Amino acid sequence: MCQHKPPCPTAFSTDREAAKPVASHPEQGWSLLCNGVLVFEDTGDLLPDGQVIAPHRPAVAV
Repeated sequence: MCQHKPPCPTAFSTDREAAKPVASHPEQGWSLLCNGVLVFEDTGDLLPDGQVIAPHRPAVAV
């Protein structure tokens, strides 16, 4: 799907969220990346094959 040069990371790469957004709906809490990943504001992801990546917020320093 990605037309960028160099191409963005694939949906199944560990750095998948580095892909460029092609649609953003902050009022609804999600963005679509050019690799087909839906990124949600709670830091969860939905991959093109339907796999769910649970929210992965960084640990809070105490």
